[in-house]
Amino acid sequence: MADGAPGGPVLRLFVRLVRRPLLPAVRLWRRNIQLRVVAATLLMSLAVVLALGFVVIAQVSKGLLDAKEEAAQSQAAGGFAVAQEKANTPSAVDGPDATDNKVGRDASTWMNSLVKQLASGGQTAFEVVALGAGPDTGGQPGGQPSGPFVSGVKGARASGNVDPTASVPAALRRDVNHATGTFKTFSQIRYTAGSGDKAPEPALVVGKRLTDINGDPYDLYYLFPLTQEEESLNLIKVTIATAGVFVVVLLGAIAWLVVRQVVTPVRMAAGIAERLSAGRLQERMKVTGEDDIARLGEAFNKMAQNLQLKIQQLEDLSRMQRRFVSDVSHELRTPLTTVRMAADVIHDARVDFDPITARSAELLAGQLDRFESLLADLLEISRFDAGAAALEAEPIDLRDVVRRVIDGAEPLAEHKGTRIRVLGDTQPVIAEADSRRVERVLRNLVVNAVEHGEGRDVVVRLASAGGAVAVAVRDYGVGLKPGEATRVFNRFWRADPARARTTGGTGLGLSIAVEDARLHGGWLQAWGEPGGGSQFRLTLPRTADEPLRGSPIPLEPEDSRSNRARAAAEAAGAQASPKAQQGPGRGDRSPIPPRSAVAGALPVPADPTALPGNGARVVARPADPDQAAAERAADTDADAEQAAAAQEDGAGGR
Repeated sequence: MADGAPGGPVLRLFVRLVRRPLLPAVRLWRRNIQLRVVAATLLMSLAVVLALGFVVIAQVSKGLLDAKEEAAQSQAAGGFAVAQEKANTPSAVDGPDATDNKVGRDASTWMNSLVKQLASGGQTAFEVVALGAGPDTGGQPGGQPSGPFVSGVKGARASGNVDPTASVPAALRRDVNHATGTFKTFSQIRYTAGSGDKAPEPALVVGKRLTDINGDPYDLYYLFPLTQEEESLNLIKVTIATAGVFVVVLLGAIAWLVVRQVVTPVRMAAGIAERLSAGRLQERMKVTGEDDIARLGEAFNKMAQNLQLKIQQLEDLSRMQRRFVSDVSHELRTPLTTVRMAADVIHDARVDFDPITARSAELLAGQLDRFESLLADLLEISRFDAGAAALEAEPIDLRDVVRRVIDGAEPLAEHKGTRIRVLGDTQPVIAEADSRRVERVLRNLVVNAVEHGEGRDVVVRLASAGGAVAVAVRDYGVGLKPGEATRVFNRFWRADPARARTTGGTGLGLSIAVEDARLHGGWLQAWGEPGGGSQFRLTLPRTADEPLRGSPIPLEPEDSRSNRARAAAEAAGAQASPKAQQGPGRGDRSPIPPRSAVAGALPVPADPTALPGNGARVVARPADPDQAAAERAADTDADAEQAAAAQEDGAGGR
């Protein structure tokens, strides 16, 4: 590993350098279906043409060789018969030079004349070689034998400057010398130095054992050149290759044209769909003809027309609803102001009324306050829906905003028996934001935490890191069930619809808060676990219009059940070694601090690059019995308070 470690960066650099020029081609290959179809067609066509070419060339080559063998064997058989006949009647080959019987019985002269006469009928169609069957010097100096298969006369005979010993394979000579009959094989005709360095030629060699005029055995070979067959085969190969290239190119062009007819409407539909998704609802496909593509275009246009009609209807309906809410909200302000003035008069004079009438005056004032709050929320929602909400951003210190919010929530906190604590306010937390909107968001979060905190502490934490600032509000009340953290920002949503909405809230507070966060380019996210409280985190960019990449506060708090169980497991593992030496003791269990102690502990520094995930997270109760037992030991008082809170009827939804 150590030896190969230095090569790691070099290998990665090499891979990166190789991949960089290939990325455009890979991207084009993945995005262009026409290119893939044409390339696949070309590859398959090339494979078919190659396979067909190999089959055709093999069949043609076999046919040419079979025909050549048949003709060569026929011609060689005739030559062998003529040679043997001339050996039996030597006068036939003595010629006019034969003066007496001695000359006629000279085997060397007879062999030369025989080879010349047999080769003269070939006219370059074949060559003739005669080799003896016994040892011979072969023309070597000193009279040493030149090999095991040489002429029995003075040297080998051959026509046309053919090298007899090099042209006839040793295996064929061995077969001819050790058996009777005709033998054949494929070899090359090699020429002597006096032939002008003529290149070797492929040939079919046919040989047979015969006897000369003296009755001595010798080997006669016919060498049939395959030059003409080779030229024919090369011509066929060139023809097939040319035709194959032409066919492959033609099939590629045909595939390109055919695929283009299909892909072009698809590309047009994709482009029009993108423009439709961008809001250009009047876009339509150009339809020509009556084929399947034309029917697809007509169906697409009909779909686009119906979508445009439905979207227009929905937009008109939404516009009417927004206008209705806005108009009603504005129209209600005048009578509400009149009713408010009359209710204030009655409320101020309630001391002169009987107890029932005085209580009615108090209820009337309280419900009018709620009515005014609901009307203000409806007006704010209508502004968001109409896109008329404007952001007045300026550099502010979120610590001042948090102090104002806590001061306003102190009476409610004292009534609930809740203490609001602030962490992370030792350093300035500056951000460009709309002070009014941020204060409204934090007021909603703090009031909800106090109302649903079951009288326990509420922790407000501030942090700043990188290009983001965050404020998290943590309570230890009933918490959120799985799936509720994603619905808590819906309008008029309540955690328990069976409960009456008697305490605070119009059901629009968190909806308006999340819209305020989005208007800043920030996040408003929720986390919760049943019986373990919840945490809402507001993350804003330090500078307006700066994109967020993370939050300086983790969404799941450090004192959540999962984090505490993990810490307890680590503590138990750390204590396992000394306890193993002392022996197990009864009742040994790593103590888990009570919730009040954990809630008051300072969190570890947050990771500023922690990604927010999907914006909401809910942690369900653990299924592990050991973990559940440990949490029950730590949360005995919390479970009792949660059971009591479940029986209350005065707590409304967030």
